[in-house]
Amino acid sequence: GKEYIFVSNIDNLGATVDLYILNHLMNPPNGKRCEFVMEVTNKTRADVKGGTLTQYENKLRLVEIAQVPKAHVDEFKSVSKFKIFNTNNLWIALSAIKRLQEKNAIDMEIIVNPKTLDGGLNVIQLETAVGAAIKSFENSLGINVPRSRFLPVKTTSDLLLVMSNLYSLNAGSLTMSEKREFPTVPLVKLGSSFTKVQDYLRRFESIPDMLELDHLTVSGDVTFGKNVSLKGTVIIIANHGDRIDIPAGALLENKIVSGNLRILDH
Repeated sequence: GKEYIFVSNIDNLGATVDLYILNHLMNPPNGKRCEFVMEVTNKTRADVKGGTLTQYENKLRLVEIAQVPKAHVDEFKSVSKFKIFNTNNLWIALSAIKRLQEKNAIDMEIIVNPKTLDGGLNVIQLETAVGAAIKSFENSLGINVPRSRFLPVKTTSDLLLVMSNLYSLNAGSLTMSEKREFPTVPLVKLGSSFTKVQDYLRRFESIPDMLELDHLTVSGDVTFGKNVSLKGTVIIIANHGDRIDIPAGALLENKIVSGNLRILDH
């Protein structure tokens, strides 16, 4: 009895069932139902590697960066040429999947992705991108959705953002605080001391107030006390062999903290 399936990446915390999109699927304005809908959102400088939609032979196609010849990679990354990218939130008609599967007509390109394992061994990972199936379906559509529907947590830098007071959980959806003046997310770069979740959690006695943060870079052996506030641009760099402990209750606004806890205006 099910008609559509909603597919999203497991790390995308912004991917929830959107009733507006579902209504569009069930009650299309032109009376012709879509078999495949891909949610796309506006590209920023942080998303230059994201796959994009193109039209070829009257069908929509997903183009991934791994498929682009090196000579054209900069063109692919251009924010002005390709203004949207694939969130990998997909709505697919189950009847269409069945029809195509029975005909063995879902033709997916193999993407060759070179990787390096932890031990230093170079390997080739062969992938198929689920969004690439869009070209096999009839009446496909890309829907430009708000950035809030794309909130991936792949690193501890991403995790810090969603654990902070920038977001709250309402009815199963993460929403940005109304107290934040800008709808954009701060740029956060945590160094290698924060890569593993257990190390990351050990370095924060509590998650800092980040409502007014624009940019945070942390490098080296750094820990944060309770109730720290970060505003504007904050750069904290502990030199090799040094340790920096940000004291409880500290307010860092447009500061560079380096070496032996020298705090400078940014």
